Amino acid sequence: MKKSLLFIALFLTAGLLKAQNPTTDTTASSTDALMKTLSAPEKGEPVIATFKATRLILSQTTETVKKKELNFLVIHRFGDIAGANGGGKTMWGLDNSTDIYIGFEYGLTDNLNIDFGRSKFESLLELGLKYNILHQKLDNSVPVAVTLIGKTGFKTYHANTPIFDNYANRFSYLAQAVIARKFSSALSLQVSPMYLINNAPYPFLYGNEKKFFSLSAAGRLKITKRMGIVLDYVHPFSNFRDNNVDPRFYDGLGVGLEIETGGHVFTINFTNAQAISEFNYLNDTESKWSKGQFRLGFTISRIFDFNKKHKSNY
Repeated sequence: MKKSLLFIALFLTAGLLKAQNPTTDTTASSTDALMKTLSAPEKGEPVIATFKATRLILSQTTETVKKKELNFLVIHRFGDIAGANGGGKTMWGLDNSTDIYIGFEYGLTDNLNIDFGRSKFESLLELGLKYNILHQKLDNSVPVAVTLIGKTGFKTYHANTPIFDNYANRFSYLAQAVIARKFSSALSLQVSPMYLINNAPYPFLYGNEKKFFSLSAAGRLKITKRMGIVLDYVHPFSNFRDNNVDPRFYDGLGVGLEIETGGHVFTINFTNAQAISEFNYLNDTESKWSKGQFRLGFTISRIFDFNKKHKSNY
């Protein structure tokens, strides 16, 4: 299954990098040709709303919060629905929570955000910058959007772990590029290469790497004006994880329903990833779908606008 999902990620990469050129209708009348010319997008006009939110299930998108806007995020993961730790005794995971994330994204400019968040999983604090360096254009002069992300994570507390007596070992770093294309009003796809650096290997197992590369693929399919299906998958390229004699690590996979309600974007999803932050789920996803070790989760995103010129005069 892992190889099949990796193939999907690579297939989506190829699709994103291939520009879609409109075909020529040789039977079109001169009137049709004139109408097409009049309705053609202006050169350099950017594509808007490739995705409805800055985050999907596991992945961040190319979208940024606009200048002087604040995005407040609440993300929750419940416990296993089935398997040894799920079932009726835990109300199919609703009695437990594997992770809770509270975060803020603020627009320094329309294209540059500063992000801050706190996760329950590993008591993680994270601070990052997100910069949209390239916008897809309606005339296909630029076929994709590209956003760069840099983040620092800091584990504030970890019981009975002497390695954290050295505070430098608590830090991790992530460099990421998100490449997305809106193929139509209904379909958007993205791929995202990531490079993760841990000052100390996590989890603390013999032979585990401090650094490794990962690749994610995600997409959104609109099914109504305000609803869409989202899919999110990530594969870490780690020899330690691939060759472990006792398999315990798995690729992250999530599927969900995204709902836009005015200033809110609400996503309800199912995923095998226990953790929310890249610093945690890339390092340590130990749940498997086929064992019932997947869980219900949700994301609530709410934008607050601090631009005075946008406020109505009463």
